[in-house]
Amino acid sequence: MTALRPEIADPQPDTGVDERGPGPIDLHESIATLFASRGEWRKAYLHLRSALDLVYADQVEEPHVPEQLRREVDRLRREHAEAREQSLRDSLTDSYNRRYLDQRLMDLLTEHGACRHGLAIALIDLDWFKQVNDTFGHLLGDRVLQRVVELLQDGLPEGAFCARYGGEEFVLVLPRVDAASALEVAEAARERVERHPWHEIAPGLRVTVSAGLAYEPPADEAPERPAVSAEQQLLRADSLLYSAKQSGRNAVAYRADGRVRLAGAASGRRAIAQTRAPDYC
Repeated sequence: MTALRPEIADPQPDTGVDERGPGPIDLHESIATLFASRGEWRKAYLHLRSALDLVYADQVEEPHVPEQLRREVDRLRREHAEAREQSLRDSLTDSYNRRYLDQRLMDLLTEHGACRHGLAIALIDLDWFKQVNDTFGHLLGDRVLQRVVELLQDGLPEGAFCARYGGEEFVLVLPRVDAASALEVAEAARERVERHPWHEIAPGLRVTVSAGLAYEPPADEAPERPAVSAEQQLLRADSLLYSAKQSGRNAVAYRADGRVRLAGAASGRRAIAQTRAPDYC
């Protein structure tokens, strides 16, 4: 009688283990665990992410991931998000920085060409800020900048933001607004700065701001109007800011019906139009 082969004569129980060795999901999980044990969380996260991608693609059971690894990957995600946010913020005032302003403004102007909402930019400069530094010192000057940003940001409409343009200049970006609303926001910000009790910071301290408000109407209101770049929009605001300065400061200058005008309490003054954009004191 012919003898049976061993595997037939004594079949082994099915253990559920694939004798072909670990698959790609197992490998990624093992490598992730190894990197995690070494404290190399970024590499661990990349392999864990690869394992999870394979899980979702193959619709197989989710691999076991050590709880410590999960916690550390979550921490890494938070730190990455925080680091990115900090890279877009001004270190002194915590407003957005020029990098964020340039990128966001470019995106908004691109979106503006296809939407039915206006876009306004208010370039704001502290009046006589050099005298504040010379009289009260640079440390107090820094406190003034921080407080001004808080006042500028107070009450901004949804989607709007404040960014530091450079030195004592800031920009309010107001997307999806009409001309009247943009002017109201800019004038309200100017008033908040003027009415703030600055004497509580230092006796005799007074702070005001001037602003140039450039408004780009909705694309469907002026279809023949050429698209503007972020640089052009900022130059328009800069020119209007100069007009506000030359007209006596502590004012918001804007353009309406082809003329430069001043808003609010300064509306009785004569606005001085100027196309040049010099340095301000």
